[in-house]
Amino acid sequence: MWTIIKFDKKKINFLLSELQNKFGKESKIYRPKIFQEKFEKNKLIKKEHDLLGDYLFCFDKTFSRENSIKRLNYIKGVKYYLNGFMSCQNEIIKFIEYCKSKENYKGIITKPIYETKVGNYYRFSSGPFTQMIFKILKIQKNKIQILMGNLETTVDNKDYSLNPL
Repeated sequence: MWTIIKFDKKKINFLLSELQNKFGKESKIYRPKIFQEKFEKNKLIKKEHDLLGDYLFCFDKTFSRENSIKRLNYIKGVKYYLNGFMSCQNEIIKFIEYCKSKENYKGIITKPIYETKVGNYYRFSSGPFTQMIFKILKIQKNKIQILMGNLETTVDNKDYSLNPL
């Protein structure tokens, strides 16, 4: 069963090793990651971020037993686990599969995980237009026609990552 764990970011390496020690090699950890670029002090900074902040997915067969899941509370680095995960297994599995389908070979989500719509405003999170706000005018197969201020242009859909406002 999959569960969702809120963790302390400073103790993540210790948490991952403790999860393997307590639950064995069969347990799985999934932390969806995104890659963002931003300008700071006229320099382009590239960073890898957790999509869910300080939450991660953990799978183990024994989580269906109550005494097994309570062992998570005693692992250093675990703040808490979300209750109700047993009734949401299908949704958790669908979300994980959806995120994995958007990942590149390095395990980083590169494709947008949300649906882009004409007329909505977005912000570039990579490329030369980083942090600039634009409106989508037209969506084609591999290109997006956008409006940035008074400038209307077309950009390649695969080269840039976008975030909705």
